[in-house]
Amino acid sequence: MPETLFKVDLTKPMEKQDVPGHNRWHPDIPAVVSVKPGDVFRIECKDWTDGQISNNDDPSDIEKVDLNIVHVLSGPIRVEGAEPGDILVVDILDIGALPGDEWGFTGIFSRENGGGFLTDHYPKAAKACWDIQGIYTSSRHIPGVRFAGITHPGLIGCAPSMELLQTWNKRERALVEKGGPPWKPAIPDLAALPNPEQAVLGTLAGSEFDRVAAEAARTVPPREHGGNCDIKNLSKGSKIYFPVYVDGANLSMGDIHFSQGDGEISFCGAIEMSGYIDLHVEIIKGGVEKYAMVNPIFKPGPVEPHYSEYLIFEGISVDEFSGEQYYLDAHVSYRNACLNAINYLKTFGFTGEQAYLLLSCAPVEGRISGIVDVPNACCTLALPTAIFEKDIVPT
Repeated sequence: MPETLFKVDLTKPMEKQDVPGHNRWHPDIPAVVSVKPGDVFRIECKDWTDGQISNNDDPSDIEKVDLNIVHVLSGPIRVEGAEPGDILVVDILDIGALPGDEWGFTGIFSRENGGGFLTDHYPKAAKACWDIQGIYTSSRHIPGVRFAGITHPGLIGCAPSMELLQTWNKRERALVEKGGPPWKPAIPDLAALPNPEQAVLGTLAGSEFDRVAAEAARTVPPREHGGNCDIKNLSKGSKIYFPVYVDGANLSMGDIHFSQGDGEISFCGAIEMSGYIDLHVEIIKGGVEKYAMVNPIFKPGPVEPHYSEYLIFEGISVDEFSGEQYYLDAHVSYRNACLNAINYLKTFGFTGEQAYLLLSCAPVEGRISGIVDVPNACCTLALPTAIFEKDIVPT
């Protein structure tokens, strides 16, 4: 059993833990522990909302969730000898639920509180709770479905340098000031800019806390350092190569998912849970320049559900409301593929909300299938048919 270097008490918020983690990115958040290359260790994580969601049938906690708190992360973990320009190699040896907390949730955030990929179609909060039994899961809120998960950290990455942090904040603020493309709905926001409200910054206090809280980046998007990439295949046996930006790398992680579909379309769209991650770390000196690295690279492990039969739904770059044609727009195309799958599942008795939640968390495969045939990008969503108790193939 690897030594547990970061423990969590599920009855306490992250800021009240014996050793608190953090929910912002900043190079000055102090490391909680130090490891050496070659070490194997365990990290425990709270769910991304810091315990705001309960295992019940009432979606009001999803409706009222405080999104200033997310994501609560475990770390930072300092790796001795790691320097800017190195590559930190992280092996995910094992990942799973914490004993006694073998359940998870999937949510649709309300339009007024975060929204999601299909907010204009599903503006009200909804929730599905999932029972985890070994590698399988099922939900009383979406009956007739059972599938194997591919458990992974939705969020893992190294601390940014101050220069990189400033680059993030400058370009994201410029995006907000510029405004989005014509098809961009009012919800969700264009970016989550620095916000000191509900910031958790490890052991920082006083004026140093105030300074870092005002500068620190939110954890919402993926960036050059990794972060909230939500890659469902980043499971047991995977190897991740991270660019290092600060001395010690300062690795952090959280947002554990029991299962997720490509895109995690409802935003709170995986089966979110608390859990543990067993890791092994090494360093490639000077690896960033040697391998021309900008963003992390990963090598998936051999562990994943094996589904062989799918129904595949297509989508193209045409606005589903106005019928306006867009040019090779994969966002609009994937949105249409998801809507086509949802409308199809509704013919088998699922509500739109149930189908939306299911496509978010089941191991669906999303693809940019064509990106060169003007004017329509073609995106596809492959839905494994074996997860359903009944036959959903057209006859």
